[in-house]
Amino acid sequence: MSSPPARAAATSATAEARTALRLTRSITATWWYVALAIVVTQLIIVILLVDILAAGRWGTFTAVGVGVGGLLWWLSTLPPLLDYRHRTLDAPLMVWRRHLAPLLTAAAYGLAAGLVTEVWVVGVLPLIQVAMLLNWPPGVRLRVVLAATALLVALSVIDVRLTLGRDLAASWPQMLFLSAIMPVVTVSSLWWWDVLVALDRARTSEAKLAATQERLRLATDVHDLQGHHLQVIALQLELAERLMPADPQAGMEQLRAARASVDDARQGTRDLATRFRSVPLRDELANAVDLLCAAGTKAEATVDPDASLAPPSALGPVVRETTTNVLRHGGGRWARLSLTRTDGSWRYEIANDVAAEAPDVPGSAGGAGLDGIARRAAEVDGDLEVRRDGETFTVVVTVPGTVRP
Repeated sequence: MSSPPARAAATSATAEARTALRLTRSITATWWYVALAIVVTQLIIVILLVDILAAGRWGTFTAVGVGVGGLLWWLSTLPPLLDYRHRTLDAPLMVWRRHLAPLLTAAAYGLAAGLVTEVWVVGVLPLIQVAMLLNWPPGVRLRVVLAATALLVALSVIDVRLTLGRDLAASWPQMLFLSAIMPVVTVSSLWWWDVLVALDRARTSEAKLAATQERLRLATDVHDLQGHHLQVIALQLELAERLMPADPQAGMEQLRAARASVDDARQGTRDLATRFRSVPLRDELANAVDLLCAAGTKAEATVDPDASLAPPSALGPVVRETTTNVLRHGGGRWARLSLTRTDGSWRYEIANDVAAEAPDVPGSAGGAGLDGIARRAAEVDGDLEVRRDGETFTVVVTVPGTVRP
């Protein structure tokens, strides 16, 4: 049986592998474009070579043989190309069980096709192409592709001068050109894929880091908030315990103070949770309109174009509370919401029709909704205005343009 450290290491490796797969899954379409550019170029070279051989002095039989071998070479390059999609920077140059067969196939095909056609480029290109698919380090890969391209260009010149002088009327120039740029096409496509993967992983890592920092900030705020209140409560209870035998009245005062501290701690935790759950005010208003419409109320909202600058921690709970008041106490026929910016302050207003049996100030009876809104506005140096004009009830909350988070 494996030891716990070994199992933990295996689990970590599996998790990292799954993470790498998830990082590239969002750009899968780009990978297929990259791979398609490489395999199509290879296939065009094989088809062009077969066409040249069939129309030239080599004959149909030779062309068919070279074409079949070319297809086998083309198929043998697919496994290393697909492996490249999930490669890592610390991977070895080659994995023998995956790369040995393509290398041998390329070498055999290049040797046979080169001997039959007596064209150096045809003999060398298959092996060079498989070599381009290996896991070269970034700096080494550039030197390898430059050397491979220079070699193919030199061999093309030799082939034109020594072997193909009388056959240049055919499609040999196109064939030699595609062969010479094949390493550049392959490596540039793979380089583009590496860049996309790096960007995708960086984006995901940044998102994870932001989430981690947010959790750390929340944990720090909770620790500071609860630590302060618990220390105060502990001191108040200890003082009450000492005062009870000699002065019960003073002891009871400390117990009431401790209970108030508990309420403050609970409210502080609730406010902290609300702040971290806050959503953009534009979305809050849209949700409020949807909720009112779902209840049969004709609702509309007017939102300032710069609503993203408004403080969601201050106005978000107000939007939710006032929407609840409209549902509970409104007449249910219409409601209008607005968020505007005036004189450096943000003004949120909600107006609705009043139910026939509603009190003079809807929302004031049977609950503390307006009191809570007033308290939230006061906490950020804002104002609450409540008025009733006939059958219209309006709540207006004004908060400063800049509110401390």
